[in-house]
Amino acid sequence: MMAKSTPVLEIDAILDDPQTRIVVCCGSGGVGKTTTAAALGLRAAERGRTVVVLTVDPARRLAQSMGLTELDNTPRPVPGIQGEGALHAMMLDMKRTFDEIIEAHADPERAQQILTNPFYQSLSSSFSGTQEYMAMEKLGQLRRSGNWDLIIVDTPPSRSALDFLDAPERLGRFLDGRLIRLLMAPAKAGGRSAFKLLNAGFGLVAGVLTKVLGAQVLKDIQTFVSALDAVFGGFRQRAEQTYKLLQAPGTAFVVVAAPERDAMREASYFVERLAEERMPLAGLVINRVHLSPAGALSAARSAAAAEDLESRGEHELTAAVLRLHTGRMQLAAREHREREHFVSAHPTVPLAQVPAMPADVHDLDGLREIGTLLAAS
Repeated sequence: MMAKSTPVLEIDAILDDPQTRIVVCCGSGGVGKTTTAAALGLRAAERGRTVVVLTVDPARRLAQSMGLTELDNTPRPVPGIQGEGALHAMMLDMKRTFDEIIEAHADPERAQQILTNPFYQSLSSSFSGTQEYMAMEKLGQLRRSGNWDLIIVDTPPSRSALDFLDAPERLGRFLDGRLIRLLMAPAKAGGRSAFKLLNAGFGLVAGVLTKVLGAQVLKDIQTFVSALDAVFGGFRQRAEQTYKLLQAPGTAFVVVAAPERDAMREASYFVERLAEERMPLAGLVINRVHLSPAGALSAARSAAAAEDLESRGEHELTAAVLRLHTGRMQLAAREHREREHFVSAHPTVPLAQVPAMPADVHDLDGLREIGTLLAAS
């Protein structure tokens, strides 16, 4: 049980509040973050909200737990919802989202030139930070569509889960970089002046880059960059708007952790980073907690009893059960210490605990049970 002084994370109050429009679940890998996001989405939908769950985690667990064969870049309705709400789920396809931006902000001929450009294909598939840029873009698209009154975001595992907070600044540095501005200068100037400018301002640099990259690669880059303004003209602005949206009162960040040392340290990092960015933290969910029932035999007493039976060669089964109980109580004690370390460092952060389940969650019934446990923590 949590200490009386520890504030409780009131899940239903967050999900039922019509002012809550975005819930972001973040945390390290392997702590049940995707399951938590799905359980929150299901509970909100069955309490009357129109919900979409967006996962940025490439794993397929969300689709499996919701009874869907697959997820893609288009929200899919989840069948079997009880109540008047609705639930959709989707998985971010960063390249498809990138393609959608091109198609929306360039004429068909220019869009086709960009989409078939080798440099663009590499950039949209593997460029560092593209996933975070596209997560920010997709979240903004969902919010602007007005089709859902609650968006739940399941972020990537590990500390990169918060990299999307840096997307506007990193994109700005990329677009404002000296090389990009130099490459864009000929296209902006236009006509013969562009050719002269290319020769005067870019000649030496082009010679070096041609040797390093090759003439065709450099041409591909220039072709792509020449369309940069038309395609990305509003992207940085939209990313900044989404960033401000994440700071608004209608957003709630839920940090998810397991009661283990490394996971709780990561949770502390997330809490501190969110505070630095002035993001609204709802609280911490600790998953897979092993609780010791009141009045249970202590680890020390059960270990002593097992040793006594073993020394006398009596009741082997009873001694084995006592050993098992000893391990369970020791585990619960370790988890309790990790939680208390977090609480001592962050005493005002609301907490919710979810007991360890006997089996993995793989369907809506399991998600409902998780949601009930979250709300009753």
